[in-house]
Amino acid sequence: MTGQLDGKVAFITGAARGQGRSHAVRLAEDGADIIAVDICAPIASLEGFYDLPTQEDLEETVRLVEAQGRRIVARVADVRDLPALTDAVSAGVAELGSVDIIVANAGIFTFGQETHKIEQQSWNDIQDINLTGVWHTYAAAAEHLLAAGPGGSVIIISSLAGFKGLANVAAYTAAKHGIVGLMKVLANELGPHGIRVNTIHPNSIDTPMVKNAKTFGLFRPDLDDPQAEDAHDAFAGLNPMGKAWIESIHVSNAVAWLASDQAYYVSGGEIPVDGGASVH
Repeated sequence: MTGQLDGKVAFITGAARGQGRSHAVRLAEDGADIIAVDICAPIASLEGFYDLPTQEDLEETVRLVEAQGRRIVARVADVRDLPALTDAVSAGVAELGSVDIIVANAGIFTFGQETHKIEQQSWNDIQDINLTGVWHTYAAAAEHLLAAGPGGSVIIISSLAGFKGLANVAAYTAAKHGIVGLMKVLANELGPHGIRVNTIHPNSIDTPMVKNAKTFGLFRPDLDDPQAEDAHDAFAGLNPMGKAWIESIHVSNAVAWLASDQAYYVSGGEIPVDGGASVH
């Protein structure tokens, strides 16, 4: 069976689990080979929020991509470290031949403090990963993307927070707005090369970054140990479709479309996958 991404190579950050793993498997289903990276290590400022993925999680992504009959080169790398990302991309290109698609997916999330009370390290980590990390992701693969020629696609995962000013979520919101600006610059720079650049804006995706005790407590502060079922109705009220948590595959379907020639003239777009939350 011929896939719409046969012969393409996708570079995906944050690929060990959650949305990143889903994007990797979905693009592999359409025929793409994958260069996958993830930090696979804790970050101190996230303590008390949620755990980051492990090497074993990245190995499971490898298994799932290979189960689609596609090749994958996976490396542990931090998007804050441009030389490490560049080395990971170079290793992938040496084995797979090119980079045709960039999916800048890696990101972290913290919340709950008034803007003037955010700890400096927490602010820095979010900007360094969610904003500078996207620039690093592009910079590490840009020469390979340009060499591959027309038809390339850069897909940046933003958020509802890239549309709205969410109270008590200043660092994350600032970074997610920032990558929309970066996308618009790149759409202008890369358009003459036949390469498209877009952002996707998910909300309340069913991943560990969202479904954890800390976020449940944000919506149910009246409970000592709230569980998913306790926070369900509050999450469902965030969008007109009444969906509490959106499955990653729906974001990945948008990624696959933007990566394909079906979206050949779609560039500079801000694509919501949020059940209508951006207009709610």
